[in-house]
Parts: sequence; structure tokens; C-alpha cells
Amino acid sequence: MIHGLTHRARMAIYGPLMCLVAATFAGPVVAHPHVFVDGGVDFVVENDQLAALRVTWVYDEFETLYILSSHDLSLNLNGGLGEEDRAALEQYRSDWPSDFDGSAHLKIDNQQIALQWPTGLKADVLDGRLKITFTRELQQTVPASDLAASVAFYESTYFFAFSITQTPEIFGSSSACSAEVIKHDPTEQDEQVQAALAKLSREETSSIANVGALFADRIELKCD
Repeated sequence: MIHGLTHRARMAIYGPLMCLVAATFAGPVVAHPHVFVDGGVDFVVENDQLAALRVTWVYDEFETLYILSSHDLSLNLNGGLGEEDRAALEQYRSDWPSDFDGSAHLKIDNQQIALQWPTGLKADVLDGRLKITFTRELQQTVPASDLAASVAFYESTYFFAFSITQTPEIFGSSSACSAEVIKHDPTEQDEQVQAALAKLSREETSSIANVGALFADRIELKCD
């Protein structure tokens, strides 16, 4: 699980909601992966150091409904959140579970770079979808000069499927840096793995370690 309650608690809420959502939204709600998240990653460069990642998630309509229901929240007449509900949701979602794996996986020279726990979470509902943003500072900043870094956008079990849908931005001293999105290009082997994953129930987890990485969109960051 990437964010929220225990799996058993999620299932207690998912069950009654599935019939409602199936009647409301087109598309499958049972195949693995079960949650679809758009978004992306921005970069913070301070004093010629890569200092942090700013991560955006935009949940699918079903997961948005689940999250709001699990916290007993509802939308206002404009289809958004009132200030009180927004503040409550930001507090709830800032309580990250111990198995949170981040979705933004930063590598430099093919080495994983450690990131701090998420901070500064902001939440809102736009067009029926929950959008959250948060910051992950690097545990140790990295010189931006001659930097080539890669961020893979995924969750390890592929219960959540992440897609980069926003253009990455670079904040701070970024004139010498550029970022490019590399969308995942499916292979025949990927399709075979996905066919096997589609047979898993919500209670099952793939036996393939870090399977989400196989389907990850990436962002390549380069600085002169």
C-alpha cells in the first residue's frame, strides 16, 4: 500500500463503493493495477545544488471517491472542497504509512538517491479528481553542475499505476538545467506481465519484486 489505511480497511470500504463507481464511471475497476494516478515531478535547485523534488499526484475518480468516503468528507456545490474539509484532508493525507515508497525514485549515476519524508502536502479536488502535491528534499543536496539525473515515477507493487502527465518544471537557479519526460514504451514482455497481473485479486501482490518499475515513466534532468 502506498498511502492510506491497511489493506483490510481499504477493502471494507472498496466493496460497497465498487458497485456505485462501476455504475458511475466507465472502464474496469477490478483489474490490477487498481488505482490510477497522473501527475509528475518538478525539481528545486538552490545555490547550484539539486535540493528537492516536488511531486504531484492526481488520483482517478474511483480512488478520489474512496479517499473522501474513508475520511467522511464531501464536495461542496461547486464540486470542490470547503476550506475546513481541505484542511482536514491535508492533515489526514500527511499521515503517511510506514510502507510509503514514494513514487518518485531519483537516481544519479545509476545510484539511488535517498529522499527525506514528504512535507508540505497540499490537497484539492478538481474536475472530480483529488490532486495532492508534496515536497521531498534530498537527504544530501547534490551539485547541479554537469548533473545527469533520472526520476522514475512508479509504485513498487503496481497496485497504483502512475503516469507522468505534466511538464516538469525547474525552480530556483535553473537556467542551466532542462528536463525531458521519457514515456514508458511497452514491450511484448510487458504485455505478458500485465496479463498475469490482471488475474490478481485485490488481496494479492505480484511475486515480481519492484514490478512497478517495469512500467515506469521517467524524467531525465540535465544541468550544464
